[in-house]
Amino acid sequence: MKIVNSTFHISVSALSGLPEESFPEIVFAGRSNVGKSTLLNSLTGIKGLAKTSSTPGKTRLINYFLVNSTLFFVDLPGYGYAAVAHAEKALWGTLLSSFIIQRRSISLVVLLLDSRHPAMQSDRAMISFLEAHDKPYAIVLTKYDKLTQKEKVQTSRIMESCAAKAKFIVNYSSFSGKGKGELLAHFDHYICQ
Repeated sequence: MKIVNSTFHISVSALSGLPEESFPEIVFAGRSNVGKSTLLNSLTGIKGLAKTSSTPGKTRLINYFLVNSTLFFVDLPGYGYAAVAHAEKALWGTLLSSFIIQRRSISLVVLLLDSRHPAMQSDRAMISFLEAHDKPYAIVLTKYDKLTQKEKVQTSRIMESCAAKAKFIVNYSSFSGKGKGELLAHFDHYICQ
């Protein structure tokens, strides 16, 4: 897949505000501060398309980006950030689970994991949730350039055991661009519906 153009489309805080299901949707999910917005900016080549912040929990809406006028990239709020009020965290959880379960146009959920801390409890819970609802998912290990060779081997073994049903696993570095071409090539299989 080659990205020719990308634009911000809409932000929604409730399922009632979602756009019509007219295009396939590749959904990006992960813990707060794992690098979803940074990955989206890296993939599209547009700095600032998705807002990034050093403050975890900044993305609080479901953000839609129209890519090549033929599909949506969807940036979900991060999960697992403790500084958010319990009631707000529960509301996000309900919104995210309802979105993933009900949205028929989702062709792939891309689950971002910090390669330095792979498969934390909340990440394992998300993998179990996706598998329980038969949602196709893939793993992108972010910040991969920060690992030693020994840590890369350990991370690979952990992923093979806890994400055996993943469609693919890509090691990604937004800093160097490693994994970008591989990830976009995988997307080709999920954009024709």
